[in-house]
Amino acid sequence: MPEQFNEIVFKCQNSSVGKLLPNALYIHTCALSSLDKVLQEYERLARITEIINRATLIKFSIDKPKISYLFYPDFDQNPHPALKRSIVVDMETLLFNEWDYSNSDNPPILHRKETFVTPSYPHYQEFAHLTRSEIALGLLDNSRYIGTLQDWENRLNHHAIAFEGHYLVCPLSNKPGKPVFIERHKAAIVRKTLSRPVRLALESGLFTPGVTTFFDYGCGYGGDIERIAKQGYESQGWDPYYRPESPLIAADIVNLGYIINVIEDLEERRTALIKAWELTRQVLIVAAQVLIDDCDRGIVVYGDGIITRRNTFQKYYQQEELKIYIDQVLNVDAIPLGLGIYLVFRSASAAEAFRVSRFHSRATTPPIQKQLKHFYDYEDLLTPLMKFFTERGRLPVKGELENESELKDEFKTIRRGFEVVLQVTKLEDWEAITEKRRQDLLLYLALSKFTHRPSSRELATHVREDLKGLFGGYQQACLLADLMLTRLRDLDKIAQLCQSSPVGKKLKNSLLIHISALESLPTLLRLYEGCASRTVGRLEDANLIQFSYRHPKITYLFYPDFDRVSHPTLHTSMQIYLSDLQVHYRDFSEERNPPILSEKDLLVNSDYPLYEKFARLTQQEKDWGLLDDFKTISRLQGWLNCLKEHCATIKGHTLQWAKDADPYKVKLLRAQIKTRQRERKRRETEEINPNES
Repeated sequence: MPEQFNEIVFKCQNSSVGKLLPNALYIHTCALSSLDKVLQEYERLARITEIINRATLIKFSIDKPKISYLFYPDFDQNPHPALKRSIVVDMETLLFNEWDYSNSDNPPILHRKETFVTPSYPHYQEFAHLTRSEIALGLLDNSRYIGTLQDWENRLNHHAIAFEGHYLVCPLSNKPGKPVFIERHKAAIVRKTLSRPVRLALESGLFTPGVTTFFDYGCGYGGDIERIAKQGYESQGWDPYYRPESPLIAADIVNLGYIINVIEDLEERRTALIKAWELTRQVLIVAAQVLIDDCDRGIVVYGDGIITRRNTFQKYYQQEELKIYIDQVLNVDAIPLGLGIYLVFRSASAAEAFRVSRFHSRATTPPIQKQLKHFYDYEDLLTPLMKFFTERGRLPVKGELENESELKDEFKTIRRGFEVVLQVTKLEDWEAITEKRRQDLLLYLALSKFTHRPSSRELATHVREDLKGLFGGYQQACLLADLMLTRLRDLDKIAQLCQSSPVGKKLKNSLLIHISALESLPTLLRLYEGCASRTVGRLEDANLIQFSYRHPKITYLFYPDFDRVSHPTLHTSMQIYLSDLQVHYRDFSEERNPPILSEKDLLVNSDYPLYEKFARLTQQEKDWGLLDDFKTISRLQGWLNCLKEHCATIKGHTLQWAKDADPYKVKLLRAQIKTRQRERKRRETEEINPNES
């Protein structure tokens, strides 16, 4: 044991994971697989009782051959969990002792929880944010005096600090008798552009030019009112502080943007939501601050929210909590438009039509293949029919086509008119559009099962006709959608589809794609992503989607300048765990060594406008040997070092030799490049002519 233990000590002292103290290495059980294999084998010997399997942390002693198992059942929930039980195994005798702390008045507690786990741990950023806040306030100074519950509580009381989840707060109870005056008007923001909720509503096609009216309930400085009016819509608003004299006027679209989260009175908050709904003719937009783990605020607990340093109130909702609140107050089924943004429709059929439209994939009208005068004589007459079929995947029924009477006058029936179209186009192109529309509808119906699947009467007329024309009826379509839902539980099937996808970058246990390629994926993968986007909404500006198949999880990522920059760095990510719809947000914008993107051509379809440019760069980088070690180049600093080692720079999407490169080294590198290129061409030749090899 002495020689082996010396190796154990060395491995502990040089471990890249875990919390190393003078006499021990501590690590969370979930991070065991990241330890050196020697330590993993050593720890496996200590598992002499099944109770150990429920431990939270493992302590590798480095002053004596012992392993301790520490039990913190509320490790994730409590910012500083208390020890409930410990088991210490003597590695020489394999005998163990057990201690129970569950009834202790002063048990040991944990600090700096992020040090026990790996950065991939779901709550890592939340833990790290808390630690940074505590360090900034001096709470972790003289750590020997904060290791037990009573010592820690004494320090918190001394600093007048408490916790709201994993956020530091100052309890109002420490200031008895002092009244709290909330200055709500200070929450108003002067904007230079449309607010996010109104912009997303505009981009979603909810506004009809020349027809839609808009009212902003709680408009603040009135920026949205002015900008919507400039786009040609009748636009008005009211605010209790900035526009108290303005009348409350009913409108087609009413915006209640970031209002309910700044009202500290529960009944008044409810009343604001109801009044805004009463003014709504068609769609109510409700937006509120959603709790994500990226903000460092000086805050004070008040009611069910917080008071900020500016003396304004903020209620931070969880995404699902916000939907439940809207649904219960208004007795509706709110539709997520984005993180913290919901739409409420007056008409059930309009709500379902909007839901259907969100899964309506793009399609282009099939090109003309033949030059026939018979077609060109009627091209203007037939073009609306071709556009309708492209949009709906079927022929129109009575009353759906604007020039129906002219078509029938010429061809007797719409079907005969379409037969003329088929003479100059490929039938399989139209059949592909029909199948695309079938899959769009199945996706919509499958996802509607998670909340409220509408009856046939609640559907818009054109959607009912779609279901009849494409499936034979509503019930038949629902049966097929339910069958697809049963396959969604099979992660092995999800893995198989990800691994065989013709588009996307295959990573360990996941598939990464550009958002433009989503519609080209198999419907089951679109359904998998839809479980996240329909319920929670996508990360704003997200341009990449990661499909995990080891665990049911969808991640949205935002890489600024994806098209312009050859290797953009990750700005933000949002993970949605489909098992419980928990949302974890991470901001990389201030990191010195953020993740970096390569091989962009793999992420998009071949018809993406910049695909050829991306592909040329990727091939050039492969020939230069820059992509050989993915782990090393996955972060910015590693990539920059790789470029330097290869005497390379990138201009636009083209590799070039660095001007200050050593000529002799460049000569060697050129020879290596030529060797790789010859090998690549040989492989390509073998693939084209396998018999010749």
